[in-house]
Amino acid sequence: MEAYALLIAASLNAGTVLALASLGLLINEKAGIVNLGTEGMMLCAALAGFAAVVHTGSSLAGFAAGMVAGALLAAIFGVLVIWLNTNQYATGLALALFGGGFSAFAGSSYVRANLPEQPSYAIPFLSDIPFLGPALFRHHPMVYACVLMVLGLIWFLYRTRAGLVLRSVGENPTSAHALGYPVRRIRLMAVVAGGALCGLAGAYVSTVYTPLWVEGMIAGKGWIALALTTFATWRPARVLLGAYLFGGVTMLQFHLQGIGVNVPSQILTMMPYLATIVVLVLISRNPTWIRINMPTSIGKPFYPGA
Repeated sequence: MEAYALLIAASLNAGTVLALASLGLLINEKAGIVNLGTEGMMLCAALAGFAAVVHTGSSLAGFAAGMVAGALLAAIFGVLVIWLNTNQYATGLALALFGGGFSAFAGSSYVRANLPEQPSYAIPFLSDIPFLGPALFRHHPMVYACVLMVLGLIWFLYRTRAGLVLRSVGENPTSAHALGYPVRRIRLMAVVAGGALCGLAGAYVSTVYTPLWVEGMIAGKGWIALALTTFATWRPARVLLGAYLFGGVTMLQFHLQGIGVNVPSQILTMMPYLATIVVLVLISRNPTWIRINMPTSIGKPFYPGA
């Protein structure tokens, strides 16, 4: 039973990374912007967060540095695609490649650096409950904060005027512009906010999830987050559930190795990506469902003078 409790705990921890990044992408896409540069932003944010903790000893400084790095790169991306009307997909891919190369170059001196010892996190009394304690109540506070972020985003998108405006910009920017809303500024703010969440996910990877820095340590999580946004049909609650599902698939490989399942390690490493492909194939079998939930103007440029 203890092994299964640890598997659940590891799945929640891994799912938090995907959920944070996917929530950021969801905000982008609700405003009509597709950012394929998630992997690069997360890598740069992971480096920024790790370096900040090395020099300050503060996890909060690491999270802040990661969010700033993600927001800065997202702002550059936003200016290019929103004001200069560059192709969103090509610009996003360029950002992903830039982030991978820049983080590898700038992070070479941090490969052997060590972070301060992390405190143990446990909720008093609840963490002592058999099975449930180690499974649910011994996590980093960011795991619980992620759940609160999902609830907050649901409230913002569907219960506030600002959320309605954001969704209207993603659905019909021409109508929103005709009503006097600054579509480009709203899209830029959405892109920056989404980049900050992607940056937070990257910093969480390098300071909590695997507290070290190595080149390419995001290892495709940015791409899985992109797929997860579609898998969740642009709904925050489904993003969280999907993130935990993919986190479980990721951790299952280590659990199977631990119990002695004789499967080549390469096959187990492929499992999260195979699951991503299978889920996308299953979703694509019902294009009507995607069309109903997908923001109408996603990926489409907006020209105020047109």
